[in-house]
Amino acid sequence: MLDPNQLRKDMATVVNALARRNVLFDAGRFGQLEARRKAVQVETETLQARRNALAKLIGQRKSKGEDATAEMSESQSIPVRLKDLEHDLALVQGELNEWLMTIPNLPHASVPAGVSSEDNVEVRRWLPPGTPVDAQGNPRPFPFAPKDHVALGERMGLDFDTARKLSGSRFMVLRGPLARLHRALAQFMLNLHTGEHGYEECYTPYIVNGSTLFGTGQLPKFKDDMFWVTKGGGDEPVVDDRGNVVPHEDLYLISTAEVTLAGSMRDTIVTQSDLPIRLTAHTPCFRSEAGSGGRDVRGIIRQHQFDKVEMVQVVHPDVSYQVLEEMVVHAETVLQRLGVAYRVVLLCGGDMGFGSAKTYDLEVWLPAQNTWREISSVSNCEAFQARRMQARFRPEKGKPEYVHTLNGSGVAVGRALVAVLENYQQEDGSVIVPQVLRPYMGGIERLPA
Repeated sequence: MLDPNQLRKDMATVVNALARRNVLFDAGRFGQLEARRKAVQVETETLQARRNALAKLIGQRKSKGEDATAEMSESQSIPVRLKDLEHDLALVQGELNEWLMTIPNLPHASVPAGVSSEDNVEVRRWLPPGTPVDAQGNPRPFPFAPKDHVALGERMGLDFDTARKLSGSRFMVLRGPLARLHRALAQFMLNLHTGEHGYEECYTPYIVNGSTLFGTGQLPKFKDDMFWVTKGGGDEPVVDDRGNVVPHEDLYLISTAEVTLAGSMRDTIVTQSDLPIRLTAHTPCFRSEAGSGGRDVRGIIRQHQFDKVEMVQVVHPDVSYQVLEEMVVHAETVLQRLGVAYRVVLLCGGDMGFGSAKTYDLEVWLPAQNTWREISSVSNCEAFQARRMQARFRPEKGKPEYVHTLNGSGVAVGRALVAVLENYQQEDGSVIVPQVLRPYMGGIERLPA
């Protein structure tokens, strides 16, 4: 959530920054809400001061034996009005917060202006040593016509028909060596991030409440892209693990482990010495993608259920942009160890995620499509999520401050499987297993066609 104090002090900066995201901020609406809030607070403070003055005056009159009936009558009416004002203030603040919850984060000054992926800026690219390139610097086409991951995978255990029977479209079943390769990729990524990059591995719930999703920014804006969960038992009361009846709250399947890893900081104050906090998890992710239209219908690029190894860091605000660059390198290391070509792209304002202040995408080369496709996204959310979650740290001196949160795919497992299948395919339809994955595959070096 945006900082209301920044809106009050420097509205022009906020309006101009959001314009770089192609978002028109309604300054008039904010001004009206602020005027209402100020009016309530001014009257509240005036009445509180009057109540204190009356208490003093009543005491003085009584000490002198004078009549204080009028002052006492006025004093007794003040609490009623203060209660009304408290209600009015809660209403206007609730309306303001509900509106601010729908407004995206401000882009960092280094984020380029733009409206779509066409305006993103390539930062660098990496190709395995010895990779021949074409005139555009892309990996040169294979000496044979490459098959896409569907044609390759369906011979090895990629089963869409069974998945469609079980669940519908945009799901998959993996069998045999292909299922093992999928598992090997996730294990390799987790071992890399925990063993070399300093992340703590976590196992977290796949079902979360709405408060968690509000905190990390998925709600309310992306509610239609979530899968909602309905409990059995109808209208029976919900009881927590202590036997207390709790109010009903909608539940959702997670769209990314960022939700639970970052969300674990909600309503938390850590000490400055606890920072940075580095967390990683391998989870399934569930996205209905109501707005995705007919994109990537074929194959496993865009599924309703997919796996991802997520990285989250919770850091001191002074170092968050240094950490952003480090996290990009952590994701890059996965792709370099797998030996697949990729490029790093800085997203423009119009293509960034809702909560991000700055985002890099990693795009892997897919020879069958002869193009680059996103496989990881790494973002600095600054204090945007922390403000929604009330996630803070206590400095050595002074009051608690908001942490900065960062998240990134380290990387999407299904898309990594696509990259391996397409980049390591042979002319006979078999697929070489990357060297780094062979220990997880029981020494298997090749998946037969």
